[in-house]
Amino acid sequence: MTQVFDFHENFTLENGSVLSGISIAYTTYGTLNREKNNVIWVCHALTANADAAMWWKGLVGEGCYINPEKYFIIGANIIGSCYGSTGPLSINPNTQQPYYASFPGITIRDMVQAHILLRKHLGIDAIYLLMGGSMGGYQALEWAIMEPTIVQRLFLIATSPSESAWGVAVHTAQRLAIEADCTWQQPLPQAGAKGLKAARAIGMLTYRNYETFQQKQTDSDPEKIDHFKASAYIHYQGDKLVNRFNAYSYWLLTKAMDSHHLARGRGGNLIKVLQNLHTPTFIIGITSDILCPIAEQQFMAEHMPNATLVLIHSTYGHDGFIIETEQISRYLQQWMEV
Repeated sequence: MTQVFDFHENFTLENGSVLSGISIAYTTYGTLNREKNNVIWVCHALTANADAAMWWKGLVGEGCYINPEKYFIIGANIIGSCYGSTGPLSINPNTQQPYYASFPGITIRDMVQAHILLRKHLGIDAIYLLMGGSMGGYQALEWAIMEPTIVQRLFLIATSPSESAWGVAVHTAQRLAIEADCTWQQPLPQAGAKGLKAARAIGMLTYRNYETFQQKQTDSDPEKIDHFKASAYIHYQGDKLVNRFNAYSYWLLTKAMDSHHLARGRGGNLIKVLQNLHTPTFIIGITSDILCPIAEQQFMAEHMPNATLVLIHSTYGHDGFIIETEQISRYLQQWMEV
């Protein structure tokens, strides 16, 4: 069951803006043992939530490798999202109205700072394994640098140490789609919904790839001139996200991803930052991933002194990190139990 931690003091963001308190939605599975050494913290990606067993099925939950019978599993919703943590739909205590477009810009580090507050609230002194894919990996990397004595092991998949120019370009295209919606920035929770649908459509082209669409969405009827299967699939995915997410949060969180750079404020040399990250780390890259291609995982593995890299094959591209749980579980178990 999802719970909420309310932090009632001012929370200062990296850009200097101040939130008058924040709320963090979180979910736990299993039991913290007496030694407090069985914590696995799962960081989620762009549109996921605190319930890792729900969105990372096959890897986290009962009967999975990340099993609540053995581990105390924690997932927390990032600030800026719309799944219970403070974000654009939250009430601004200074105005008693929802923030909407007035919600300040946030970074990956701000998300991690919020989760550190939750860690302390829960009395967690050590994280046995910190894990995340895609944007979740951004958070895990930042956290390992910010609290190197707390994070004991890292598992990263389909992620990178800094946002690529390609990623920034994709996110910019998605935000342009949202901004083109005539309802965008209206003081309503559904503002920008059509733009969000278009943004998701752009995203799906990078979450999957040519091979996936050819295999799954090709029409068998050569006489067809409209209403193609691939088009229906894109509409379906867009509608599905609109029904569960929010354009304000999507716009804000893609901005946060753009700012991701481990070397910001740390001397500017990404290689040196990675060389100083001594946490034992297991990295998985997906060969068909065009959003976070394997070159990014190979770069991390080359420069992190205690990193192990495995490349897995999948037809699902970037989405393979939440689909290929059988492969992921097998390799993760091998690494964890060495």
